[in-house]
Amino acid sequence: MALKGKNIVIVGGTSGMGLSACQACIQAGAKVSTFGRNAEKVERSKKILGNQATIAVGNATDPNMVSSVIDRFVAKQGIIHGLYHVAGGSGRSMGDAPLHEVTDKGWYKTIELNLTSMFYSNRAAVRQFLRQKTRGSILNMGSVLGFSPSSRYFGMLTYATAKSAIIGMTKSSASFYADQGIRFNVIAPALVDTPMAERASTDQKIMQYIQTKQPLDGGRIGLPSDLNQAVVFFLSDASKFVTGQVLAIDGGWSISEGQYL
Repeated sequence: MALKGKNIVIVGGTSGMGLSACQACIQAGAKVSTFGRNAEKVERSKKILGNQATIAVGNATDPNMVSSVIDRFVAKQGIIHGLYHVAGGSGRSMGDAPLHEVTDKGWYKTIELNLTSMFYSNRAAVRQFLRQKTRGSILNMGSVLGFSPSSRYFGMLTYATAKSAIIGMTKSSASFYADQGIRFNVIAPALVDTPMAERASTDQKIMQYIQTKQPLDGGRIGLPSDLNQAVVFFLSDASKFVTGQVLAIDGGWSISEGQYL
């Protein structure tokens, strides 16, 4: 098992891609610590993940949340080996939009949710790796919208800006900490069937567009499980010679034009 003996922190692991990643890491042999904002989802996750996971209620935008999760996990397991940051989401309901329509609240809240939270988690993990004097792996959740925009249906400026900045933060950190064996990478999915994608996944025109924008495997929306093997790879020693990379898991999004019907 690729993650046997590994202790992995997953930020935002109680639904969607995060929950699927928790399951994959546990199946690969890891012990997992995660948290989410929704108490109901936390309780559901406890039933799904069982005793190989420690799960709490918490908000990734709290600057102290990931540090406290890591501290508790380390007290129980001794050290951590990796962190996967999944938490984030659309800011549409908060005022994110095309540039001329973005509200101040939409900008700040979307940046906080997607970029600031990642800064907090990455900083907490690096500090722990340095205390441990060990190498470690940090994997961040990006999006194809950070480098391959699609403005008609997915024109949220702040979200795309945050996802682009995640790549810069990851590459800069990868460069600084490479000689200490602390690795940073990004996976960048396209449209994946999660609660965040409900607006798009229930819109017939958008799904017709996705058939040509994500043409692989029959032209479909992605599944959380499509990311799992890449997550395990980046958090495992199989990727010990890989850092500062961005892997698009996008069904062909970034190399396809997409047709408007």
